[in-house]
Amino acid sequence: MTEREQREFLIQRLLDENPRYRDVHIPAAEAEQRALLRALMNVRPPRPIGEDFLAAQNAYLRAETARKGVTDMAALTPVEPGIYLWQGDITTLKCGAIVNAANSGLTGCYVPCHGCIDNAIHTFAGVQLRLACAEIVKQQGHEEPTGQAKLTPAFNLPCDYVLHTVGPVINGRVTPKDRELLASCYRSCLELAQRNGIGSVAFCCISTGEFHFPNEEAAQIAVDTVREHRGGTEVIFNVFKDADYRIYRALLG
Repeated sequence: MTEREQREFLIQRLLDENPRYRDVHIPAAEAEQRALLRALMNVRPPRPIGEDFLAAQNAYLRAETARKGVTDMAALTPVEPGIYLWQGDITTLKCGAIVNAANSGLTGCYVPCHGCIDNAIHTFAGVQLRLACAEIVKQQGHEEPTGQAKLTPAFNLPCDYVLHTVGPVINGRVTPKDRELLASCYRSCLELAQRNGIGSVAFCCISTGEFHFPNEEAAQIAVDTVREHRGGTEVIFNVFKDADYRIYRALLG
């Protein structure tokens, strides 16, 4: 199938899953098709789907990532021994594991085409990631606690694994408990990576977006915790915004 045929096949299969979508027609414009496919993937509950869908989805998503351009961490230069700073789209980073700033439900962002990192990671990993996360929640019997971490395959992302951690949500002043929970996110991810032999971890700016942790304070906690606990793990601080790049650049010297 061509890329367009793949996209239209995937959209139609997702529409066919839900009777509420029976009057939805696939738009002709490529940009509208891309947005519709992402939205349908975002709202789809975690459940199995046929191998034909997965084969088309996997080929489509990997081609999408290749078009965006993959950055191999081997090409990066450390800013200090074992620590890197990289500005870019974390879903295009080839390394051992990337960290997802998850919510307590663990199964991703259900808001269609939302701009959060949780949405992006689940979108470009594919529908398998939501199902894997739902299985973790089912097995543990409760939502994911703040400050811990879980490990899944990365499926269609160029990294090997995804580490999912739930950061503290800030409402008003940052408390000592908030600071400890954020530090625990970084420690938990590093410990889980080390137990599983994962040599490199790329951290996003946990809790600073939708969860409202002040960026400078969060970055200071991140850098201090990683310096103390990274052991032999190589760590990439991934930032997307220019403001966060300046913050980490100043902290890392």
